[in-house]
Amino acid sequence: MPARGDLGNSRVTWHDRTMTSSSADPSRLRDLARLRRVRDRIDREYAQPLDVEALARDAHMSAGHLSRQFKLAYGESPYSYLMTRRIERAMALLRRGDLTVTEVCFAVGCSSLGTFSTRFTELVGVPPSTYRREAAEATEGMPSCVAKQVTRPIRNREAQVTGPELA
Repeated sequence: MPARGDLGNSRVTWHDRTMTSSSADPSRLRDLARLRRVRDRIDREYAQPLDVEALARDAHMSAGHLSRQFKLAYGESPYSYLMTRRIERAMALLRRGDLTVTEVCFAVGCSSLGTFSTRFTELVGVPPSTYRREAAEATEGMPSCVAKQVTRPIRNREAQVTGPELA
């Protein structure tokens, strides 16, 4: 199975740039702290039913404001970030090989097998059933920490285009 890129390491976020700026105003810093709490909650509770309205309510923001600010800070919408976390976890469960695709779908918090399969295929490049079959062969004998790194999904827009090197 071909190596996949890393979703999280290739981004320099607006949040990181703003936090180092000495001109950051208090309201912006408050918003950034709220956004970080939303992101941390998604990371912790990805398998639970989460929606933007509930996340926004807990962050004391409107859903529209949360979505705009989250995308500005982290490069993707809260829903997209949630689905990315779910797919990353699904990949780990599928590599283990002891659960069916349907069981993995529900274990990571997705309620629709069709939506899960479509999103998985978009991010990973192959359907979950194919990934499950190929991952066992590709990562056999590989330490789990290495397997996790080389099999992370990469978004098409983040894929590095390489060309012939100039001599």
